[in-house]
Amino acid sequence: MDRTSEIAGFLRSRRARITPDRAGLPADARPRRVPGLRRDEVARLAGISTEYYTRLEQGRAANPSPEVLNALARALELDEAEREHLTDLCSRPAPARRGASGAPQRVRPGLHLTLQTLDHVPAFILGRRTDVLAANRLARAILTDFDALPVPQRNLARFYLLDPAARERVVDWEQLSAETVAMLRLEAGRHPDDRRLADLIGELTLCSPEFTTWWNDHRVLRRTHGTKRYRHPLAGDLVFSYESFQPAGDTEQTLCVYNVEPNSPTAEAIRLLDSWTAPARTAPA
Repeated sequence: MDRTSEIAGFLRSRRARITPDRAGLPADARPRRVPGLRRDEVARLAGISTEYYTRLEQGRAANPSPEVLNALARALELDEAEREHLTDLCSRPAPARRGASGAPQRVRPGLHLTLQTLDHVPAFILGRRTDVLAANRLARAILTDFDALPVPQRNLARFYLLDPAARERVVDWEQLSAETVAMLRLEAGRHPDDRRLADLIGELTLCSPEFTTWWNDHRVLRRTHGTKRYRHPLAGDLVFSYESFQPAGDTEQTLCVYNVEPNSPTAEAIRLLDSWTAPARTAPA
């Protein structure tokens, strides 16, 4: 990942969304060639010189102080994920991050045991790059059978953007796919030397026009809960309230659980789907 172009693209995209009026700046009669704030206006709001902000946006200001980054975050109205992304982009990657990028991902035994106990609702474990490290039977039935795929293809972003079945099964496909791209961009800032992530981004860029559009928006996102809707060919329309959890001390693995409203149509559909997909039991001799 080109750190300089990433910093420039992110800062330009963030200042482009804020109008001078929204930022509380006085009207300016000068014609505007680009939407949003100019560089000098961002610098004024952040309390830094225009020259320094320009060098920062061009990736020529090494390791800006936390005070400068906080001032920019306030000026550009960044949320928590965007603040983290700005800090990642403006900081030199630590050697530990570079070394860990190619390490095999293994589900913690305790986390895998937790997944096995969640047999009544869809649940799965995500690793780096939205890799699907493990998924229970209901999750595989509703999304896709990740266990049947080659290991490099067991990836949630790849499923959403490259598998034609995803467009049919995911009711809010465009929204969910765009959010997944934003999650990948956040991770790319955190792990700029992850070769497998770079390969995934390259594949998605070549094979998905939508990915390229969303990637160029420089949006970043961390989503831990919400609603997801699916349309299953056998079970019909399904509505889930999902929650994502990261074990204490482990930011690389996430347990995703799709909860079901009791006595709802989805609850009945899941009950039927569970019975249809249950492994056959062998009668005793």
